[in-house]
This record gives sequence, structure tokens and C-alpha cells, in this order.
Amino acid sequence: MSEAEVKNDKGFWRRLKAGLGKTRSQLATGVGNLLLGEREISEDVLDDLETSLLLTDVGVSTTKEVMDALRLRVSRKELNNTAALHGALAKLLKELLAPLVRPFEIRKDRPFIIFFVGVNGVGKTTTIGKLARRLTAEGLSVLLAAGDTFRAAAVEQLKVWGERNEIPVIAQASGADSASVVFDAIKAAQARKVDVVLADTAGRLQDKTNLMEELKKIHRVVNRFDANAPHEVILVLDAGIGQNAISQAKAFIEAVDVSGFVLTKLDGSAKAGVIFAIAAELKKMGLTKPVYFIGVGERVEDLRPFDAGDFVDALLANE
Repeated sequence: MSEAEVKNDKGFWRRLKAGLGKTRSQLATGVGNLLLGEREISEDVLDDLETSLLLTDVGVSTTKEVMDALRLRVSRKELNNTAALHGALAKLLKELLAPLVRPFEIRKDRPFIIFFVGVNGVGKTTTIGKLARRLTAEGLSVLLAAGDTFRAAAVEQLKVWGERNEIPVIAQASGADSASVVFDAIKAAQARKVDVVLADTAGRLQDKTNLMEELKKIHRVVNRFDANAPHEVILVLDAGIGQNAISQAKAFIEAVDVSGFVLTKLDGSAKAGVIFAIAAELKKMGLTKPVYFIGVGERVEDLRPFDAGDFVDALLANE
């Protein structure tokens, strides 16, 4: 790794730590007790830690699983002080998140077609714009499909991202058929020999049946071009909604073949612990689906690949 890359990584570590600041502050009492030196582990210390985990939306069952494991080790005298407890907590949390780690790859299919799904307001369109910038920086040609035709603002926002990054955007008038937009985008991508198509979709979960039928229709249209397409279906979730993200994830997983996640707005929430609840829910459903990226700020570079170790270390770091 070059010196410039090392500096960039250090910069991102600072941004990740700052981006998780609200959640870390919420954890302050429970985790802070573990960072005050090598003290005896009391029941009060354990209770404070348990409360802190619950308040950051780790979830009741996941918190119980973590605390049961820690209490068992304490009872066996395997953890003799708060510093050891802090280390054991970090290891447990990283193990919980390990199944969510998988590199995001543009595989050999061309055009490589990616659907973005999620309810309105989660940062779906912004995520597409940031990822498009990232992919072009890697030397890939990209085309954007403004498939969220029910929100004029979404179409305009995607056009702005396209102009800013000199990336073509296929769009139609507001209210147009989403499947038609995606169809036109893939035809254009084939004609222009574009590497990747990033397709936005509508996000009206309150009208769930129609939304899911629409997504299935787009899926059928894409299958005409490539039986394996879409090659990725990425669900974008807003960390700020906490446990509601679980119900959104389940609804989309049941309706469409979600292949991975992006967790946005971690910098604006004290509920980043929901990622542990998502991992637990996926395990319960017998599914292994990665969190490809997390968003910890407004800048393009603040959409970064998810790393369980970095995430937990930043979450549990001292102020």
C-alpha cells in the first residue's frame, strides 16, 4: 500500500469514528465503564453494558445472546477485569458481523445490471450516484436508469449525479412505466458497450403490493436480455430508523431476490447497532447476504466497503 493510500485509510478511519459518534455516545455509559482501566467486573458494569446495547438498537435477542456469552465467561473466571471484557465484547460483535462481509464485485456479465431497491428517503438515489462515481474511478463505463418515475425529484437528482460525473442517464417523463425506462437503459447500454447499468426503482412501501409487483415486472423485462439478470439487487436501508429496518429488509427479501445491502446515514443516527440485529435476523432466516457498503457522511468517499473489524473498532473506540 502506498503512503497516499495509508493516509487515505487513516482519514477514513477518522471519518468512520466520527460518523459513528452518535451511536458511540449512546454506548458511552456501558462501554465507557470498560475503558476506565482494569477494574473488577461487577453486575452493575454488565447491566450498564446491556442497557447501552439495547439503546443503540442492537435488538433484544441479539443483546441477550451477547450478554449471556459474556456473563458465562465472567462466571467461569475467563474474564477477570473490564479491559478483558471490552476485548471479549469486540470479538463477539465482530463474529456476529462476519457473515455480512463480502467484497462487492462487478463480475464478467456485460452489461452488469444492478437494481437498487428500498423505500423513499433512505438515500437510494444518492447511493447510486456515489457508487457510479466509484465505478468510473475504477475504469468501468456506467449508465444510470432513472426507474423511480413516481418521484420527479428522484429523476432530477439522478440527472444531476450523471452531469456531475459525466455519466449518461436514461430517463422518461414523471409517471412513465419504470420497466420501460430500464428496458431502454439496457438497450442503450448494449449498443454503447457499457460495463454497468445502475437502475433506480420506486420505493412506495405503503403501497407494498403494487411496488413489489412493479419490481417483479422490471425483473421480467431484464430477463429478456439476460436470464441471469439483474446480477445484483441491492437493498438500501436507513440506519436512522432502527428496528424498522428489519421489517423493511424482510418485506423486500420476501418479494424480490435481494442479494446485498447498503446501510446509509450512519453519521446521523444513534442506532447503528441495528446492523447487528440485521445480521441476527438473516441468520434466523437461514440467509447469508452481505452489507456491501456503509454511508458515514455526505461526501462521495464516505460510501465505503463494509469491514466488520473497522466498524466494531470505531464503534467501541474511546472518545
